[in-house]
Amino acid sequence: MLDVPFRSARQLAADIRKKKIGALELLDLYIARVEKYDDALNAVVVRDFARARTRARAADRALARRAARGPLHGVPMTIKESYDVAGLPTTWGVPTYKTNVATRNAVVVDRLLGAGAVLFGKTNVPLFLADWQSFNAIYGTTNNPWDVTRSPGGSSGGSAAALAAGLTALEAGSDIGSSIRNPAHFCGVYGHKPTWGIVPRTGQALPWQKAAPVDIDVVGPLARSSDDLALALSVMAGPDAIDAAGWQLRLRAPRHTRLRDFRVALMLDAPGFPVDRDVRDRLAALGEFLRRQKAKVDERARPAIDPAEAWRVYVRLLRAATSDRQTDA
Repeated sequence: MLDVPFRSARQLAADIRKKKIGALELLDLYIARVEKYDDALNAVVVRDFARARTRARAADRALARRAARGPLHGVPMTIKESYDVAGLPTTWGVPTYKTNVATRNAVVVDRLLGAGAVLFGKTNVPLFLADWQSFNAIYGTTNNPWDVTRSPGGSSGGSAAALAAGLTALEAGSDIGSSIRNPAHFCGVYGHKPTWGIVPRTGQALPWQKAAPVDIDVVGPLARSSDDLALALSVMAGPDAIDAAGWQLRLRAPRHTRLRDFRVALMLDAPGFPVDRDVRDRLAALGEFLRRQKAKVDERARPAIDPAEAWRVYVRLLRAATSDRQTDA
């Protein structure tokens, strides 16, 4: 049983369907780990154990009737504090909103619950989700499970820390300036920033944030495997009720199915942006693997952009996107 908390969400869902483990049994295992280890990490800062146990019992009863709800049936998960979950606080780490309790679920939360997930808590964030660490005056500081003297990153730091420590099976975060990717990197888990717009942000906002969506701000999954990212994204993606009038997520089948038919541009460095040696070595190893599979790998191909100018544009966009969260000072 020692490996169970670290299994992929897909494997855990299969174990539940095959009745190798019950949904309530698995939830209680994760809750026990939170109660044992989270004092040192402070990752799961909002706990919803009673309602989660009710959901898990319902999942076990449904499975007994052969009525699984979806691909995440019975799988326990937590979610970033910034998502609305009815009956739980949504503060974004801002003391002014300490008493702000959501009255309805975010669209993504409804989709995850509809797919059978058992949501049992929310994970920590920095103030206004605007930092590469995870500290705020409401919940305190989240620590990295690999070394509690270090940061798990941010702003989805609680999400990544909980996954790395085996406190949850799956997570969802948000990303405007690497807020999914940075903590995934810091904690050694997987994170995906989806294409803008394919996962609705409805219900992932403070009460006064009712303006049009920011064009570099997205929500997406974190997990312990890339396969789980694909699984979670398949549940989360698609237009909300308003956008559904204008578009649907229907992608064409890929033209190629064999690696030998693909051309791959491999970019190991960029002027002015040094690449960590470990990252470079992993990318180079991937390139060699693709070559062995007869894919056409080109290390000279580069996008027709100036990286320095792209960075300057990005910084302007980031400042514009987050200006409503900043004081005049």
